[in-house]
Amino acid sequence: MAVVENNKEEVPFRHYCELFRDLDPEEAAKRCGVTFENGEFRVRLLDTDYFLAWPEFAIRTESGKGLALDKLPMQTFLMRYLLEGRRAGESTRLLTFREMPWGEVYIQPFTGRCLTRAAFTFGTRIAAFRKGAEALGGQPTGHGDAGYLFELIGGYRMELIVWEGDEEFPPSSQILYTDTFADGFSAEDRVVSGDILITAIKSRM
Repeated sequence: MAVVENNKEEVPFRHYCELFRDLDPEEAAKRCGVTFENGEFRVRLLDTDYFLAWPEFAIRTESGKGLALDKLPMQTFLMRYLLEGRRAGESTRLLTFREMPWGEVYIQPFTGRCLTRAAFTFGTRIAAFRKGAEALGGQPTGHGDAGYLFELIGGYRMELIVWEGDEEFPPSSQILYTDTFADGFSAEDRVVSGDILITAIKSRM
């Protein structure tokens, strides 16, 4: 059973559960490039395959373990992907959050929820960050003091780069997104994507 911390999590979760019931599962599976069999979607988020029951939403994994199993925001994110997203097309470059549509509008919540959080979570623990990133399947990029590339979902990739702080400068971070991210995710969901990635790496440290 997912942990409900506040109405900011439960209200949107219930809203999307209602929308999810009306989903055309075959259309969603084709659009997102996932399978739908025996009343369940199979969706891979980072390194874990989740089975999402339809029409009444429920979530499980084969192992019984998975970060999204007890986190409503992640479950809402998965439903939103099936409702509104699509599998990534070919990507040619990585972009900053600000460079994508509506990036300027959402830059403040992105900076607080993602860049500042990543900087102070990982920038003082570079070795632990490397351990967590590699345990999650990240591929080292050689950028910053430590940088890793991840596939979040459906072919969409993200790079998280961290610089260690010192006596003169505080730690800092950057998150880059494949340029196709704007095709599958709103600016708000790109913020959530960063939050999910940070939480997942932290859970493996």
